[in-house]
Amino acid sequence: MVAFATDWGWGAVAATGTAVTRVLLPPRRRETMVGRWEDQPAAGQMAQAAAQQLAEYFQQHRQEFTVPVDISTLSPFTRQVLTGCATIPWGDTRTYGQLAVQIGCPRGARAVGQALGRNPVPILIPCHRVISSDGSLGGFGAGVEMKRRLLALEGVTL
Repeated sequence: MVAFATDWGWGAVAATGTAVTRVLLPPRRRETMVGRWEDQPAAGQMAQAAAQQLAEYFQQHRQEFTVPVDISTLSPFTRQVLTGCATIPWGDTRTYGQLAVQIGCPRGARAVGQALGRNPVPILIPCHRVISSDGSLGGFGAGVEMKRRLLALEGVTL
């Protein structure tokens, strides 16, 4: 894993030599990130690139990511949900129901929410951009306050 610093705290990225496999969001303490997660030589370059892009995102200097992600170990349905979620542009939102319709599962809003909860690469696959149909935030693995902050960073007001 490679740690990266933001104004929000420390995060970390894990990768294989070809794709990002995990993102840990801030706020974490530097000692936790640097001391616990050593850089993996084979994954260093990919993880470093992802960490740089994520740091730029938190500084509002990046809206799109170019690093590949690997979600191949997830269920087919979860991969379908995350692939659909990845199409939501910066500064925009979709509801769980809209995403369910988009992936061809119109009655699957709850299942979509559960699948989003398994997202191992938040921000790179922007599950924070999916909200409840009533305009409330819904859930988020890193906490609802983090979701609110990420949406605010992108200029979304609810």
